[in-house]
Amino acid sequence: MSLFGQLRRPAGATGRSGDDGPADAPAEGSSPRGVVAAWGATVLACLLVLFALVAPNQLGNLTPGAFVRIPVEGLVGLAVLLVLPSRWRRASAVVIGGLLGLLTLLKIIDMGFFAAFDRPFDLLSDWSFTGPAIDLLTGSAGRVGAVAAVIGVVAFAVAVVVFTALAVLRLSRIAVRHRTATTRTLAALSVIWIAAAVLGIQVAPGQPFASGSAAAYAFDDVRQVRAEVENQRAFARDVAADPFRGTPGEDLLAALRGKNVILAFVESYGRVAIQDSEIAPQVDAVLDAGTEQLRAAGFAARSAFLTSPTFGDGSWLAHATLQSGVSVDSQRRYNELFATDRMTLSSAFKSAGWRAVGDVPSNTQDWPEGKFYDFDRIYDARNVGYQGPNFSYATMPDQFTMAAFQRAELATPGHAPVMAEIDLVSSHWPWAPLPQLVDWDAIGNGSVFDGQPAAGKAPGEVWPDPAKVRAAYGESIQYSLNTLISYVRNYGDDDLVLVFLGDHQPNSAVTGDQAGRDVPVTIVAKDPVVLDRVAGWDWQDGLRPGPAAPVWAMSAFRDRFLATFSH
Repeated sequence: MSLFGQLRRPAGATGRSGDDGPADAPAEGSSPRGVVAAWGATVLACLLVLFALVAPNQLGNLTPGAFVRIPVEGLVGLAVLLVLPSRWRRASAVVIGGLLGLLTLLKIIDMGFFAAFDRPFDLLSDWSFTGPAIDLLTGSAGRVGAVAAVIGVVAFAVAVVVFTALAVLRLSRIAVRHRTATTRTLAALSVIWIAAAVLGIQVAPGQPFASGSAAAYAFDDVRQVRAEVENQRAFARDVAADPFRGTPGEDLLAALRGKNVILAFVESYGRVAIQDSEIAPQVDAVLDAGTEQLRAAGFAARSAFLTSPTFGDGSWLAHATLQSGVSVDSQRRYNELFATDRMTLSSAFKSAGWRAVGDVPSNTQDWPEGKFYDFDRIYDARNVGYQGPNFSYATMPDQFTMAAFQRAELATPGHAPVMAEIDLVSSHWPWAPLPQLVDWDAIGNGSVFDGQPAAGKAPGEVWPDPAKVRAAYGESIQYSLNTLISYVRNYGDDDLVLVFLGDHQPNSAVTGDQAGRDVPVTIVAKDPVVLDRVAGWDWQDGLRPGPAAPVWAMSAFRDRFLATFSH
């Protein structure tokens, strides 16, 4: 009897001894609606299992051709379920289905991580992104929206696991009910799989028709965990091997004595902002005009690129990398670094006699990790006197951040020299609404910005359109750069040394695929002695590094900086 004929067996017919009960397909006499529902459920079960077995983990590879493949894991799993006794079959089907559901979830998470960070999800470290992601949602959609989103994500995850388990259970029952037809089909597909594997047939580059991707994917995750363990041992060795460990404070940074040194991170300021993109001409115009404006005010600048340890997000990893001189490319490394006494740039400055401060306007609660940097004072959203509006994620405009820092630290005559890390967040995703520059004397408590969010674009106006997303990103970078240029023109003096750089590239919605991790870095000073010191770096003149500008690992900056200014 054919498989179709078996699915149409008369109502009341029973299966072989030891089978799992009534057939899943409707019997003759069933209502048309029941027949359609049963077939629909079976088709959906097949699609769920097929997705789990052959779907890629990157959105760019999610094409129809990716699903025109025979998964060997499906063939093996079906064979196992056919030979198991009924008392084990149900439990095995549920376990297999649950594991496939978890595999599906990991693939979906990988898709998001590749889109946002240009890398897969790290099973050991990346759970720590949950807190920052919720904070981002709260800032963008409000507390109610964030709670609803979290509930939706949890419900979706549970549904994927449960429905995939039910799908395998359903398909196993149908297969056992029609054992002869299933066995013949399984044998035929196995022969086809072997032939396709021997011949190397591919439906697309990197996607063989004879698929073994699910097993390979799971194996890669296991191997990733093992590699990460060894990676952490190597990291511990790098942290311990500090060439400046034990260096007396009087021997550090002597060439910068008396200078106020600002290390400013511009959120998401990546190479894409200034080269080979539709965004670049507008940002380049800001940098070129700024170069001329600062030159007229007596300042000079040198620029290059640093390769960030992260992409699309994870700003704190970049900050820790630049400050510590070791590559902090995962949350696990971040946590381990903060349990050490590794010298940072800020602690080196403090040891050499500077007052060291951190300015993190995105922080709305205590930041215990800040102790690692040995700051004398940490400014955040709660203690700078800001009474203006939020701009989506940004708790305050960059201009207010700089103005508040100037008032608190540099405006008092005769103050001790200050070293500050300042994190500028107006260019943080979602890049809308954006603030506008105002007169520095009018900033006050920030209420001058009250009408600006409503006058700008809402995130919902920008994000449905990729072109608008890229344009909004470019405008945010222009704003942050104009803020820094304007700050130097208004408050800069002979004692100011400004180093500003990006923390990472924006996400792939802006960069596209294979964008790299380079970010611009610039040093600005009025005192020519400072820039004479960096002549050996071969950085390019001006605020805008060109395509041939040097590229350093971000982790190399600390040692080069300390060596250059400590002799």
